Formats: sequence, C-alpha cells, structure tokens
Amino acid sequence: MSTKTLTIPPTFILGAAASAWQTEGWSGKKDGQDSWPDLWYKNDRQVWHEGYGPAVATDFYHRFREDVQLMKQAGLTHYRTSINWSRFLTDYEKGVVDEEYAAYYDQLFDEMARNRIVPMICLEHYELPGYLLETYGGWASKKVVELYLLYVEKVFERFHQKVTRWFTFNEPIVVQTRVYLDALRWPYEQNTSTWMQWNHHKNLATAKVVKLFREKGYVGTVGCILNPEVTYPRSRAPHDLHAAEMYDLFYNRVFLDPMVKGVYPAELFAVLEKHQVSWDYTEEELAIIRNNTVDELGINLYYPHRVKAPSRAWHPETPFHPAYYYEPFELPGRRMNKSRGWEIGPFIIYDMAMRIKNEYGNIPWFVAESGMGVENEGQFRNADGVIEDDYRIAFIAEHLYQTLRAREDGANCHGYMLWAFTDNVSPMNAFKNRYGLVEIDLQHNRDRRAKKSLSWYRRLSDERQLTVSFDDEWK
Repeated sequence: MSTKTLTIPPTFILGAAASAWQTEGWSGKKDGQDSWPDLWYKNDRQVWHEGYGPAVATDFYHRFREDVQLMKQAGLTHYRTSINWSRFLTDYEKGVVDEEYAAYYDQLFDEMARNRIVPMICLEHYELPGYLLETYGGWASKKVVELYLLYVEKVFERFHQKVTRWFTFNEPIVVQTRVYLDALRWPYEQNTSTWMQWNHHKNLATAKVVKLFREKGYVGTVGCILNPEVTYPRSRAPHDLHAAEMYDLFYNRVFLDPMVKGVYPAELFAVLEKHQVSWDYTEEELAIIRNNTVDELGINLYYPHRVKAPSRAWHPETPFHPAYYYEPFELPGRRMNKSRGWEIGPFIIYDMAMRIKNEYGNIPWFVAESGMGVENEGQFRNADGVIEDDYRIAFIAEHLYQTLRAREDGANCHGYMLWAFTDNVSPMNAFKNRYGLVEIDLQHNRDRRAKKSLSWYRRLSDERQLTVSFDDEWK
C-alpha cells in the first residue's frame, strides 16, 4: 500500500453535473413539450425501475435555490446542466420562447452567480423534442439540424451575458446507439443507416453552432461533451487488436475526429460503404465541419471497455452492426462496481488524457462525468442519518489522482466533474443506483441530505490537496 499527495491547482475545476430532464420534473411543462425521454417514459414506463421517471425527478425546478446552497456547501466551483430544448420553446418551427421556462433559468443563473458557481450549459442532453422525432424522424432529418440552430440562436440571445461555457450535446452517440443500433430503448428500431445519419447531423449541428457563436462575437467557448469508451483488446494478437480498433472507430472516432480534427476517419467511409450503410452528406457539410471545430471537450469516463475478436460468423440475414467486428470481453479478476455491473479502472482517465495529448492536438478538456452508482445506499446510513459512502470517496480519489497525474505529464486537462451532484433519475435505472453527493429521499418529499462524500469534497475544494492510498497494482 502506497500514499501520495498531489496539489490541485487553484484554477482547476472541481464541479459536478446533472441534466435538465433528470432533475427538473414536469412542473410547468406545457402540452406538446415532451422530450424523447418523456415519450419513452409515457410509452414504456414498465422498463423504468419501480416506475420512477422524469415526471417529478428531483423537483429541481422548484428547489433550485436550496440545491445551489448545497452546491456551495459542497465546494463546487462549477455546475454543468442542460437547457431542455423541448421546454425552452413553445413552437419549434418558429422558435417561440417559453418565457416562463426561460425566466426560471434567468433565476437559476443569477442564484449561481450570487454564490460564485460557474454554469456550464449543454444545449441538448437527450432532450430532443418529441414533436421533432415524430414529425421528422429526429436527427435523421436535416430539417431538425436547422430547427436546432434556431433554438440555439434563441438561447444565446437570452443568456449569452450569463453563460460563457456552452456545449452542443452531452454524449451525442448514446440515443441513436440505444435505439437504432441495439434496439434497447423506445421506439426500438434496428437501422444502422439511421444511426449513422444521426451521428453526422449532430456533428454538422455542432459545427454550425460553433460558426454561429463566432460570427455573433459572443464571449466564451463552444465545446461538446463526449463519452469515448477507453477500449482495450483482450490480447496483443492482431485479431484482438483489430477488434479494439474497429470498436474505437465506430463509437469514439466517429465524433472525436470530426469535432477536433474536422474530418471523419477515411476508414469509416470505407467500412460503411463495404457494408452498404447509406447516409446522406454533402461536400458543403463536410467543409462546415472542417472549418468549425470545437474549442474544448468534456469527456465522460466511467469504466474500461474490453473487446475481443468475434468467435462466430455473422448471420447473413442480420443487418450490419459494428459488433460484426468485435465481442465484449470480461477480464478475469477485474475490480467491479457490482451494483452497476461496471469494471472499476481509474487508469482510463490517464490513458484517455495521453491519447488526447498525442492524437488530438492536446485540445483543452476536462473530465465532465465520473462517478459511482450504488444500489441500496441506505444500508450505509449511520446513527446520525448520514450515508457513509466511503466507497464513493475512494472512487473519486482514485480517478482524480489519475486526472492530476495526467496534468503533471502534460495533459491539457482543466478539471474534474462528478456525476452527480444529487441522486437523480437515470434512463431505465431511475433511482435504483445512487450517484450523488446529496441523497434524495423518495419517501419524504424528496428531502435532501448530504452524504459523507459531500463534506469530503468540500475539504478537497478548500484545501486543494488530494491524498490517496492505493495498491501499487492500479497506480
């Protein structure tokens, strides 16, 4: 066992994240303002753990002042959330702003400013308006790209003097992968061409937002929050290495390369053409992507992803899926978060940091999400009613250590943000696995209670020193 102390630079972000749809609830939501998660919940409620969904969430809409005080108590320097596109407008075609909802954000940003907490705002965190999904097929349509740009114009006009850190999407690959590749979420369709079209249009939309922001001369930056899966092959054998490369191509480079380098990987075009995956793009669109790369990245990192070469032939009648090239691999003896079913591997942050440094021009970035979801946390409640989440403290310490170590080795990494500030609703899992520094008590009016990790995070923020103890095997 070893112990090491690292200094946290004074400007280094120690924050936390959430999203609008996972926290606000439906209070004040008007007819026709359903987002994709809202429609999923309404159409398929039985798949959400114990029926909890976005209808009430954490009721942040009414309790944001209370929660901002808890952010201050936790020592947060920054808080990342989203503006819910589906609620910000009452007419998506004409860009009519819902003044009641916009006023709520004015109040939130003012409250954060009074408490010296910097807002970092995502423009879409799965909150595609249901109307646009049902009318145009969502991000499969170029019309939706233009309507998104109209929405973003209205947001910038309203809030550009209160927010300077903007992000076009959170995890832009997730919805279409779950719906159109894996058919695991409503409306359940396996269509790889639609998947790729959504990817392209989100890359195009990001570039157009960057262009708009710069042309308007707004102060600040535009980035995107990506969730690249740090992927390791089962072995160094060529077939396993190829499996990992293909996984990386389809799930990581499909967004990393165009957003940072301005171009799609040449091999992506080749593989999609080989498997007859058709998607609509133009040279003009590729030029827009090439000329309007992002200012920074947020990177969500939770667990290592491991693959091996496929052991079975692909069934000829099955539509193409990237899994044609890989199979999941579970490392024997791996450390596990058994509640979530995820491997614990803090080294992914260092490895991703070195990749960004060496392959992506050392673009400015930060860890946008890192956290540990645990089921039945009440079992860890002490006599004073406080959840003693030492497992979360250890998880954060190990992952923050890797972040700071990467900085020392030249990574252009500017912060670490925890998922999440409070317990909140997750897709399907609802409140099953708790992630927060703050407990949400579902049995007592969603009362807030600080967990042990909150006071630890506050000391970290105040003292700017991280001391970790670890086994040499994972350092």
